[in-house]
Amino acid sequence: MKKKILLIQSTPYDSQGKLIKKSRLYFVGLALPLLAALTPDDWQVEICLETIEDVPFDTDCDVVGISSMGHAVIRSIDIAKEFKKRGKIVLMGGYMTSLMPNEAKKYCDSVIIGDAEEVWEDVLRDIENNTLKDYYEKPLTTLKYPTPRFDLIMDKKIGNFLPVQAGRGCPHSCSFCSVACLYKNKYYRREISEVVRDIKQIKELGFNRFLLLDDNIASDPGYMLELCQEIKKLDMKWMSQCSINIARNDKLLNVVAESGCDVLSFGLESISKESLDAMNKRWANPKEYNVLLKKIRDAGIDVSTEMVVGADGDTLETIKDTAKFIEVNKVAVPRFYILTPIPGTAFFEEMKKENRIYIEDIYSYNGSECVHIPKNMSPEELTKAYWDLYNNVFKIRSILKRTIFQKRFFKKPLTYIFYFYVNLYYRYQIKRKITPNII
Repeated sequence: MKKKILLIQSTPYDSQGKLIKKSRLYFVGLALPLLAALTPDDWQVEICLETIEDVPFDTDCDVVGISSMGHAVIRSIDIAKEFKKRGKIVLMGGYMTSLMPNEAKKYCDSVIIGDAEEVWEDVLRDIENNTLKDYYEKPLTTLKYPTPRFDLIMDKKIGNFLPVQAGRGCPHSCSFCSVACLYKNKYYRREISEVVRDIKQIKELGFNRFLLLDDNIASDPGYMLELCQEIKKLDMKWMSQCSINIARNDKLLNVVAESGCDVLSFGLESISKESLDAMNKRWANPKEYNVLLKKIRDAGIDVSTEMVVGADGDTLETIKDTAKFIEVNKVAVPRFYILTPIPGTAFFEEMKKENRIYIEDIYSYNGSECVHIPKNMSPEELTKAYWDLYNNVFKIRSILKRTIFQKRFFKKPLTYIFYFYVNLYYRYQIKRKITPNII
């Protein structure tokens, strides 16, 4: 008889301590379908996406594996506690538990630190032999894996695209970034043939859009050009995230657009050069942002951004100016975060050394409240400025200017109407003090 494992992608709590639930999950994670593909055939696998369904605590599974992404780790711990009470073998993994493995181990039987590809089969065999270890960690040697088991989630209420990975890790060392902490400037790239294989699988499943996962997709222009030539043959739309420096390479930018890319997300972080320097992102120059973003939009690619507030160069005035920056650059889908000293990151160690941790209880960190002492304002002032920024950016007037009322609207009216409704949904969340995110 097959052993059974339940893999859970938890959902975060909102600022009121309630679970964030949605009618549809657009950004489906790759980790659980990938783990399912790596699981030996003598195991039965089920996947639970808690944002759109309830965790089946009465499951008959033998083992529970729980992911930890961002602030959802608090919920992951609560789920682990409950399954431990019910006598299940509980595994935890993902970015957050990898940064705090000793803390995570308090609530589970074993912690997978970092990437699971090299250890996953060992974990399951050790469970079968009653020799499960407290921790498993083995660095990647190459980024190679089988086709993800998306068939296990096709009956769930997911969006109109699925993820495909091109690379993992990043050569940069931004102080607040969990990716930088885990990969230590290492970057792994997949063979183009395998990336194309996974894109074809998504097309065969009935999707005409995919999300290309890579923290540094445009860093190797030769690789990107070759990949885009292959993607173009598949006649699919796609989106990704990359450095804004892609706008400096006209040939690459045009090839990316011609291959079907219609949205790129950029971690701009801040419009303050001093803040970028403080976050160890000295290579970025905010004075160039406007010109570079316009080049990207002119190539036919819409812009999404992620930015943080609370770095040492930020003032109440620069945070206010950020709202103007978003509107001027017609950012279709902007997101903001309060800079948070996550244990395990360089930023946490810096704040701890300078005695600038304002709230010690890491389990209260929710990304919508300042927990460190900023340089140019009080923690309470930063929290207020953060929500004021969100409310200003998501005023109806600003939403309309960034979506409907722009010259490109008539080229892609349905797309901009979609952005308009996404912004309205974000506005709905903001009014309820829920930080919009990509779940």
